[in-house]
Amino acid sequence: MDHEIHKLIYQAIDQTITPDNLERLQDAIEGSREVRLEYLRAVHLGETLEEIATSEMHSAVSSPEQVTSSLPADLLSPSRVNHGSRGFGLKTWASAKTTQPGDTFPPGSDTGNAEPNRLATGVLGFSWGPLVIAASIVAIISCVALWSGRTNTSDQAPRVSRWESSHGRAEESLIAGHATLRRSVDVQWSDNATSFHEGDVLPNGMLQFDGGLMEIDVFCGASLIVEGPASLRFESDWEVSLVKGRLRANVPPVARGFIVKAADSEIIDLGTEFALEVGADHARVEVLDGEVELRGGPHDGDHLVTGQGEWLTGSGTEAFALHGISSGEDLRRRLQQAQSQRFAEWQRFSEELSGDRRLMAYYPSAGSKSERIIRNAASASTARNGHLVGPVEHVSGRFGAQSTGLEFDRPGSRVRTRIDGKFQAFTFFAWVKIDSLDHIYNSLFLADGYENGEPHWQIRDDGRLMFSVMVDDKQDVRVANRFDKEIVRDAGRHHVYFTDPIWDATQSGQWLQLAAVYDPQRRRVEQYVNGQQVSSEEIVDDFYIADLRIGPAEIGNWGQPFRDSPWFAVRNLNGTIDELGIFNAALDASEILHLYDQGKPLGY
Repeated sequence: MDHEIHKLIYQAIDQTITPDNLERLQDAIEGSREVRLEYLRAVHLGETLEEIATSEMHSAVSSPEQVTSSLPADLLSPSRVNHGSRGFGLKTWASAKTTQPGDTFPPGSDTGNAEPNRLATGVLGFSWGPLVIAASIVAIISCVALWSGRTNTSDQAPRVSRWESSHGRAEESLIAGHATLRRSVDVQWSDNATSFHEGDVLPNGMLQFDGGLMEIDVFCGASLIVEGPASLRFESDWEVSLVKGRLRANVPPVARGFIVKAADSEIIDLGTEFALEVGADHARVEVLDGEVELRGGPHDGDHLVTGQGEWLTGSGTEAFALHGISSGEDLRRRLQQAQSQRFAEWQRFSEELSGDRRLMAYYPSAGSKSERIIRNAASASTARNGHLVGPVEHVSGRFGAQSTGLEFDRPGSRVRTRIDGKFQAFTFFAWVKIDSLDHIYNSLFLADGYENGEPHWQIRDDGRLMFSVMVDDKQDVRVANRFDKEIVRDAGRHHVYFTDPIWDATQSGQWLQLAAVYDPQRRRVEQYVNGQQVSSEEIVDDFYIADLRIGPAEIGNWGQPFRDSPWFAVRNLNGTIDELGIFNAALDASEILHLYDQGKPLGY
């Protein structure tokens, strides 16, 4: 939408618009459904913010996140006003002032097809007073957001950027890097060095580690086996400098011309494989198969072929040690042994954890052998077992091929369970590998009906964790379902506890331990990633509920089996879960960290 139209909308709300511009805005509203939608969205947002600011339950506004996290999830969605074709028009705006803090903006309603009114005081059926307050709040929040953004930009550059078209619309995500860390074993990262996990994109700059072995795929197609201690610098998709350590480069035809720099020389691979060692007082290269060209240094212009080597600096008379440099097969064998050991350690811990009497359900799918059932390891009863429904696939878990995870990358995939009873607190934890966040809401664990005391645990498409518990399902909202053209029930009063974004595309395919704690006794909701707390928020009176339940529920999706239509929300997780546990207790930070330490895979 034209930026000027946005500007006019907010000038109209705060009554600073000139008569000429008011006329222009009126024409735009009459002539464009998009403008009508945007105008109503701005008015509704202002009204909601006013209600939040003046409510006793929110005594102070300290950050923009505190405000936005109090809004209904649908209100935060850019698509929330882009629904349906009937019902909620300009003329009915005044009645919207009766909505409650937990209400949602009707997703199936139509704010755009109603006949537009002329934009003048009284014509729309409301006074400007509340909107002036709302606009002031919007201005304050904007200032806070601007200040927050400025103060945060100095910490680190974003890992994912977006390229924008000439029209200002986000078109494509960008990630900076030249290679991928494919496999590693026993890596010990140097002090103050950036650490990476398998699958990470390696950016421009230095990679340092004190021990271990890793395999790196450079984007040009070359593959490197690097032994620690090592320091190497990535300069482009075709160039890397080895400052210290031992390196074995395999260069297929597609990557011919790949350059490794060392000791003031460039080693240009003409295919297929060479080894390089750089120490404090020497540097030597040897061709294992094929041919390389040397540029710079004392051997500028020399060519070396299979079996030949050269000292780039220093000299030696002893048998060349590079003959014993690790190969890809060596790395694979060491990795397999290490994964087996780590898996066995986790299995012992998992068996011990199963005896924790606070566990109400525990699904260690990493050890699951059944095709369609995941046993609840917290009980001998089968009542709370998980049942695989739809295209759920058994795939490799976080300990490699010998362990098992469950992949939910298709809309119908889900694991159904039923956990009856009343509970005093919730602690959810799960090991999750996210491939992408394709949907607005991406499910981890959701109770079916979302009734009083029932939890929903999800990830938004912007990477924020979401945890909520229904407080009063009687305060529901009736909305027009745009598929069935009828009024259906929507969520009641609840509060969504958001984290800051904890995931972006650079973490695709990585394992994360996620945890959420709902503690009515302490009136706190806390969330964790890899054992570290990422959010802590008070449970205020309006959203407090002590009697917790789950009942029928799903892992990795949301079935809504009691809905009144065949349509269901697409919330399947595009990723894999290989362990999920639920405690009838509020675990503290040290216990969450212990779960992470005992369950983390290699390289964490």
